Amino acid sequence: MNVSVEKLENGMAKLTIEVEPEQFEEAIERAYNKQKGRINIPGFRKGKAPRNVIEKLYGAAVFYDEAANDVINKTYGDAAEQSGEEITSNPAIDVVQIESGKPFIYTAEVALRPAVSLGKYKGVEVTKREISVTDEQIDAEIEKERERNASYNDVTDRPVADGDMITLDFEGFVDGVAFEGGKGENHALTIGSGQFIPGFEEQLVGAPIGEEVEVNVTFPENYQAENLKGKAAVFKCTVKSIREKKLPELDDAFADEVSEFSTLAEYREDVKKKLTESAENAAKREKEDEAVKAVVADSKIDIPAPMLETQQRQMVDEFAQQFQMQGISMEQYMKWTGQTVESMMDSMKEQADMRIRSRLCLEQIAQDENITVSDEEYEEELKKMAEQYRMQLDDVKKFVTGKAEEQMRKDLAVGKAATFVMDHAVEVEKKEEKKEEN
Repeated sequence: MNVSVEKLENGMAKLTIEVEPEQFEEAIERAYNKQKGRINIPGFRKGKAPRNVIEKLYGAAVFYDEAANDVINKTYGDAAEQSGEEITSNPAIDVVQIESGKPFIYTAEVALRPAVSLGKYKGVEVTKREISVTDEQIDAEIEKERERNASYNDVTDRPVADGDMITLDFEGFVDGVAFEGGKGENHALTIGSGQFIPGFEEQLVGAPIGEEVEVNVTFPENYQAENLKGKAAVFKCTVKSIREKKLPELDDAFADEVSEFSTLAEYREDVKKKLTESAENAAKREKEDEAVKAVVADSKIDIPAPMLETQQRQMVDEFAQQFQMQGISMEQYMKWTGQTVESMMDSMKEQADMRIRSRLCLEQIAQDENITVSDEEYEEELKKMAEQYRMQLDDVKKFVTGKAEEQMRKDLAVGKAATFVMDHAVEVEKKEEKKEEN
């Protein structure tokens, strides 16, 4: 395989990739074997027609498209590496020559890593942040723990009250007609949780067990289902069971149960310590973000459009993966919100641009300041991964090799560069906003 590089304008390059005739011939043969079972030729059993007969009947190029995709998929990665260029976008592929017995030639137009002209990155100003934890915050955190340790008792001698956990049968109607997705049986609901649309749960307070009650609500204008936005609806509801929440007493016994401390006072002090650490870490991240943004603002980078588009698409994919982990497909999300992949990419454009600029600036700082990652630092990061994924360290090392190790070391160096910028930043008092004069 031969690869040549032509530098284009606006940070782009064109790779011309020439693949040996033999490799393209093998791809045609694979395409024939894959497709022959779907081709009917008179005089031959299905899937048994020779390749030359099919090519004579349908034309020599009958298998070219699939063979071309096969070759491109198998060769582009190696070709990109062979080019020696730092490619930052998905390729725009164009087939130049495709014919059996001849080299298969295609081009790949790609964005290259743009040059970074750094401005000031030592001594950038960041806003000073005061760290404090109030008694109200401590109380709220402890209250969350009480909620997590709440018990529930079955109730049969009273109607529904706020905070109860109930099981519920319901069916919704709009203009007297039941609508799709508006019916549920034995649905678990905590009154006051806000799980249902506004006004629904409040109307169940006072409902007795086993008796049908009507709940009248109006769907919000921004509701995910288009056919229900702003519509008035009636839900026929029957409470099947009621369970009353009982919170544990806030005393030394509670502290002993939920922590390593035997007294409530010690437990409160530990909660305060953890909240303070969390606030300090949050402030550190905020200052780091502010410092990096200041560096980006004082730097010059011309980002090729395909590089930005590739980043936008990657962010949409990350978004889809997060939803998939919650059991929601992108198709469902887009149907609910009325968005498309294109509109999502457009909404992420500014964030994608900042992500690219931040990364490039930090990579350049790491290079200019000779920031490297020691074997000990790399090993420590592998240990964290092993703990996070509950794997043996040796097993993690088997996965993180070659390019994966190279990328991980680069990521760590970028993180150290961000810390370098923050460590050299200057804290200033928050500027008071000027009041507009009437």
